[in-house]
Amino acid sequence: MPALDGVKVLDLTQYEAGTTCTQYLAWLGAEVVKVERPDVGDPGRWIAGIRGKDSYYFMSFNNNKQSCAIALDTPEGRDLFLRLVPKFDVVVENFSLGTMEKLGLGYETLQAHNPAIIYATIKGFGTSGPYSQFKCFDMVAQAAGGAFSVTGEPDGPPTRPGATFGDTGSGVHAALGIVSAYVQRLRTGKGQIVEIAMQEIIANFMREPMSQREWRGSPITRRGNRTVVPTDLYPCKPGGPNDYLYIMVVTSRMWDALCTAIDMPELAADPKFATTRDRHQNGDELWEHIATWTRQRTKFEAMEHLAAHGVPCSATFDSDDILTNHHLQSRNMIRTIQHPYSGEFQLLAPPIHLSQSEVEIQRAPLLGEHTTNIIHRELGLTTEEIQTLAQKGILGTEPPVPALEPTNV
Repeated sequence: MPALDGVKVLDLTQYEAGTTCTQYLAWLGAEVVKVERPDVGDPGRWIAGIRGKDSYYFMSFNNNKQSCAIALDTPEGRDLFLRLVPKFDVVVENFSLGTMEKLGLGYETLQAHNPAIIYATIKGFGTSGPYSQFKCFDMVAQAAGGAFSVTGEPDGPPTRPGATFGDTGSGVHAALGIVSAYVQRLRTGKGQIVEIAMQEIIANFMREPMSQREWRGSPITRRGNRTVVPTDLYPCKPGGPNDYLYIMVVTSRMWDALCTAIDMPELAADPKFATTRDRHQNGDELWEHIATWTRQRTKFEAMEHLAAHGVPCSATFDSDDILTNHHLQSRNMIRTIQHPYSGEFQLLAPPIHLSQSEVEIQRAPLLGEHTTNIIHRELGLTTEEIQTLAQKGILGTEPPVPALEPTNV
């Protein structure tokens, strides 16, 4: 049985931070109903700029969800949503601060319709404080949380990290908060607000760099790829943009293992490299010795050889490497799904592995694909009533109305 089987979520999220949260819940077995604007949907659907074709971006963050298109900015649409609230456990949103209140769907209103509701809200800077009204996206949060300041070369400017830690990190934390609130509700019967501020998530990810103030001073400076020599990035053949190996050596045992692995035992005996301080002072010369070895091998050849000798290292995986890597494939982390418009599509599977919970990965929903069944099943409306609301623009029922499922009313 899926871990979150029976948990029902109304998902008002868009783009990445909120959709990551609800995707994790869906991956773990929750029933997630994605509420979207008719004819528009989550803006992430069109982020590739092709109107009417769901983007890979959208399809990567909305697996295992159902889409119910409701015009929340209309009295009828708002009423339908409020009628759904008592039948669900969780509401999640990541709109700009105040949007839910403008729609008449703030926490107090939802709580009045369902006192046990768990209301999760993801904001850039939280719901209070001097920055709370500021707009925010992933990289804005990374700058505000400190990640830019420790990324880049020592003599260069702060640098934008490539991965979206602000969005995805906030979503994962929100999911943990929701599950925690749900467990607490099982004991108390009471719902609560789960609030996530993206700036605070990134600041939390900065705990390790912040701890370095104890011996490096403050503010923490950028160090690039080189930290404790010979920890650094080394070039590999054939010399492409991602043909690099990252080696991390932090103990004397690892240092000895590296020298043995690259068949240069003389380095371990050389007084210039005898201690950590010596290696740091002669770092450029040592880097050249190691790079001479790595340049003769591909990044994966070098990785597998050094790792077999107990040296922590990794090839620099690019997006193609990730999707074709035999290790990730052996762990069933790369899945192929069929999309009715985009055809075959590869995506990453859930990184949480539960031995007693298995959920089959399903494609992201089409806009309004499940509207009819959800509104009928949960609220008892007939096909004719649903079609009338669709004609008025209150509901979106594209693609064509499917066969009805049994009602829960």
